Amino acid sequence: MSASSETGTTTGTTIVTRFAPSPTGYLHVGGARTALFNLLFARHHGGKFLLRIEDTDRARSTQPAIAAILDGMRWLGLDWDGDEVYQFARAERHAAVANEMVEKGAAYRCYLTQDELAAMRAEAEAAKKPLRIRSPWRDQVPNEAGKPYVVRLKAPTEGATTIRDLVQGEVTVQNSEIDDLVLLRSDGTPTYMLAVVVDDHDMGVTHVIRGDDHLNNAFRQLPIYRAMGWPEPNYAHIPLIHGSDGAKLSKRHGALGVDAYRDELGILPEALGNYLLRLGWGHGDDEIISLDQAIEWFDLAGVGKSPSRFDLKKLENLNGHYIREADNDRLADLVAARLDFELSESQLDLLRRSMGELKPRAANLIELADGAAFLFRTRPLELDEAAKPLLEGAARGLLAQLHAALDGAQSWDTEALETAVRKVAEDAGVKLGAVAQPLRAALTGRKTSPGIFDVLVLLGREESLGRIADQIDATA
Repeated sequence: MSASSETGTTTGTTIVTRFAPSPTGYLHVGGARTALFNLLFARHHGGKFLLRIEDTDRARSTQPAIAAILDGMRWLGLDWDGDEVYQFARAERHAAVANEMVEKGAAYRCYLTQDELAAMRAEAEAAKKPLRIRSPWRDQVPNEAGKPYVVRLKAPTEGATTIRDLVQGEVTVQNSEIDDLVLLRSDGTPTYMLAVVVDDHDMGVTHVIRGDDHLNNAFRQLPIYRAMGWPEPNYAHIPLIHGSDGAKLSKRHGALGVDAYRDELGILPEALGNYLLRLGWGHGDDEIISLDQAIEWFDLAGVGKSPSRFDLKKLENLNGHYIREADNDRLADLVAARLDFELSESQLDLLRRSMGELKPRAANLIELADGAAFLFRTRPLELDEAAKPLLEGAARGLLAQLHAALDGAQSWDTEALETAVRKVAEDAGVKLGAVAQPLRAALTGRKTSPGIFDVLVLLGREESLGRIADQIDATA
């Protein structure tokens, strides 16, 4: 069997990737993109995509955060294989590995006190050097029964370690830079570094695809694999996402949880998924890429080495495309959930029929819901501030003529209605806009709306004539 340069594995090996979020908050866009890349790589190669919840930080890990992560992934369509793994539940297994490493001589019990560690830290700071723990207990036979200790990795001290990263290329670190990290704390609980390695091995992970802020961790984790004689995973460290100004991504750039993009910004999941895919990965000049296409095309060679920039305006533009392409019934259901009252079946049917006219004008579900609101406003309509000037002067006189013309229309369709409205404009000696604008204000209470003839059709004869009459009567 031969090795594949694209995957770094032997041909015939089942690819297994994982996404391993810490449930200390929402699923942010960086994490969602990491999950997406892991899923696409696994699916492209016919492998498995697994989910592990790294909940070992008991003080900060919360059940609502776990629920938010699972909900966000399901909303984005990031479906994982099998049940999610909870890291904290595997603490005994992690500890067993650490103790086995002690027995092998690959780790040791360290009895350094907090005062001694503080002194070592101060010495390093004074020398303006990073703290590299090389404990005096590393090569001693302990005789400290009853005293607290931690278990430390006996890291290599000579030579260098090289990782052939599938995104970053070949990266080398001198082993003298790798410290004797803690594997087990003094209370016997495992550290993140140990738990990650044990879980990745036990879950059969072949490819660790994660943010490049974890690249240094790879050099600290590899000695654990080697001490245990386990197969080493292939690494692919993805550049982080920056803001549009090139600075570290923050809330002011749009660094929100995926639930906020859905609930607060009205973004569709397929739009956010497409946008995250294109943040740092490309396939020629293609911008609109479906999930099926992404699975077919995705490879790590297409991931760039430079940070990508998050642009909320580009996301909104892409979202507008997906809203225009979306099924009208689906959109109507999403909009109905955003209205502050429950729709009757007839109102929901009206909303569904309106989507074809409303969605070309909307960049998100918030705008779509706002644009649909006129359909359900209670008579007499209260005019928006921008609409009030449209009914001043001769406008209400034109409304009276429009009411008579529309009331006499033989059929209530866009062609007949346009003919009637244009006739009023011609008879009054004004342009169509001078008639359409007050009509729009009377029908919707707003200055902007879908095409006025479509509005008339959607509202129907009785409701349209009633709204027009209300504004004529308002002058009485």
